[in-house]
Amino acid sequence: MKISQLLSLEQNMMSFEVFPPKTSDKYDSVQSATEEIAKLRPAFMSVTYGAGGGTSKYTLDIAKNIEKSYGVPSLAHLTCVNSTKETVRERIEDMKAAGIQNIMALRGDLTPEMENKPRSEWDYRHAVELIRDIKEYGGDFCIGAACYPEVHPESANQKEDIAHLKEKVDAGAEFLTTQMFFDNNLFYNFLYKIREAGITCPVIPGIMPITNAGQVARAIQLSGSFMPQRFKSLVDAFGNNPKAMCQAGIAYATDQIIDLYANGIKFVHVYSMNKPNVAEAILTNLSEIVVR
Repeated sequence: MKISQLLSLEQNMMSFEVFPPKTSDKYDSVQSATEEIAKLRPAFMSVTYGAGGGTSKYTLDIAKNIEKSYGVPSLAHLTCVNSTKETVRERIEDMKAAGIQNIMALRGDLTPEMENKPRSEWDYRHAVELIRDIKEYGGDFCIGAACYPEVHPESANQKEDIAHLKEKVDAGAEFLTTQMFFDNNLFYNFLYKIREAGITCPVIPGIMPITNAGQVARAIQLSGSFMPQRFKSLVDAFGNNPKAMCQAGIAYATDQIIDLYANGIKFVHVYSMNKPNVAEAILTNLSEIVVR
């Protein structure tokens, strides 16, 4: 099923993100974790794509398994900045052959090799170029793209960031998924601004449950996320107690999600970090709110 079809339904739903292993010896354990999450019957599951495409085969294998074995629609990530046009075309053909219907089109993180290569020699510099190629190369894909409520780290300001976002939507992105955020007001303000700019497609808020104190620094490094004082207090109080921190982090994420649903947002995406226990705990907290 295409994600655009799911987004047209007027009911509260939830999806989860998982990531493939970096090496083959970890594949079985990662697949097992993704299967446990699939058994929870989320609306869909997205499967990430390693820098430079190093885990592209695993991405496709996990996405296919989720769909064929558990009937859960998958969203296969595809990054482009470290790839050639030829490689991207091959990946798209592989997805077609596998029956994948949904692609998350991303620029991706730079590898050291690309950082040392002149930008004029890159085949891709922005995700919008990948979106155009997906449309050009054919295949009836539903295309998603990323957005940043707190501004993309490489954008000069939010106005410029939103202008680039509109380019992605105009090129063919049918829905957007946000980077993680920990203050819902940032999301609501962002949504207002992009609607004013003429971006009308569905926007799925992305929530990351922080279940150990070490994730905080990583979250800030990845997205520059603003940490509200309420969240900082939670980490200060429970960060040294792993079980308490896990419980508190799940509660905080649950509170964010309930607020989103209460304010008319029908779809929430959770960065589950391959943790079935975290995904299950959140769905249990929302058993009478989320449709499964």
